[in-house]
Amino acid sequence: MADKVAKLHLPGQAEPLSLPIYSPSQGQDVIDIRELGKHKHFTYDPGFLATAACESKITYIDGDAGVLQYRGYPIEQLAENSSFLEVAYLLIKGELPSKAELDNWTYHITHHTMVHDQMNRFFSGFRRDAHPMAIMVAVVGALSSFYHDSLDINNPKHREISAIRLIAKVPTLAAMSYKYSIGQPFMYPRNEYSYSANFLHMMFGVPCAEYQPDPILVRAIDRILILHADHEQNASTSTVRLAGSSGANPFACIAAGIASLWGPAHGGANEACLTMLEEIGSVDRIPEYIRRAKDKNDPFRLMGFGHRVYKNFDPRAKIMRETAHEVLGHLGAENSELMKVAMELERIALQDDYFVEKKLYPNVDFYSGIIMKAMGIPVSMFTVMFAMARTTGWVAQWMEMIAEPSQKIGRPRQLYTGEKHREYQSIDKRK
Repeated sequence: MADKVAKLHLPGQAEPLSLPIYSPSQGQDVIDIRELGKHKHFTYDPGFLATAACESKITYIDGDAGVLQYRGYPIEQLAENSSFLEVAYLLIKGELPSKAELDNWTYHITHHTMVHDQMNRFFSGFRRDAHPMAIMVAVVGALSSFYHDSLDINNPKHREISAIRLIAKVPTLAAMSYKYSIGQPFMYPRNEYSYSANFLHMMFGVPCAEYQPDPILVRAIDRILILHADHEQNASTSTVRLAGSSGANPFACIAAGIASLWGPAHGGANEACLTMLEEIGSVDRIPEYIRRAKDKNDPFRLMGFGHRVYKNFDPRAKIMRETAHEVLGHLGAENSELMKVAMELERIALQDDYFVEKKLYPNVDFYSGIIMKAMGIPVSMFTVMFAMARTTGWVAQWMEMIAEPSQKIGRPRQLYTGEKHREYQSIDKRK
């Protein structure tokens, strides 16, 4: 039930239109504008920045306060205390698991990590220099051709097995896309490894030598995955929901999300940040780039600072900063020129009046790219890592949408500004 009502006066109507106002459990009130369509009016909201397109119980963000919660749990607590698969269970199921529930969940995810052997042939159709994201869009969508037994989206059991398959197999496909690009054989997953350890094994192991995942790097991967698992109704998540609203199978929906994430304005931020740090190159060049960043007429922008959603600070950044120091210290790379540049930029951003006034604090992308670079993950794989993490959030959002009785196929309206009615003329009469 609506707590309040907004009154809207429309031209030509004597009585104002009453629009219900709903109060969420957290966040801003929402005006229900569905009645507008019956009165031949629609709202105009480019980018849907002031439009709630769905109701969700999964993720809550307060950008002004720097809050990110999964199912009500602060991201800081989850990153500090949970494993990625425990967080995945939380996002999918709605509650943190018991020991028995987590063991059962982990068992099923682990024993679905292999992909059909015929999937190997898909990779031979790509050029060796194909971008891993191009491969991921194709092979994740192709998973639907192998699993006809679980494509009934109206069947809760089918939805659950599809969720498990996607969460389990996307890391395998991600590692395969990397191995293919460097000409190394694919590594089969190992059931004795954890989710993140298995990914490192498939990425960096080779058949001719035993690979032992480093526990510190495994924990770093786990944190990266947890921090990127979901982020409310962003572009890629909205894409997954929109594709799913048509009744498309879950593999196609996640492939659509990967395609949306590939855009440099969305999933490529950590790649752009690392490219910027490498361009700066040394600490003594930082003043030049700071001057350029402050110059409105200079196209250069400092990447990895500020956030579209978080207006004060990114709650994920502190965790990633600690992880960056832990990983680089462990690998002996803390005194690398790249890290020196990053830390000096961080110091300036936290003290310089220009950055403080504009609230341009380091965000999660500033640190995650540094960590992955130090671990040996190539820049071309950064967005793939993002997709691997976000698959769990996408699946949770898709499952929530399918189960929602009021969900409808997405159909945004438009403000048409083109030509009015015109009569067709044959080509000999056209000027």
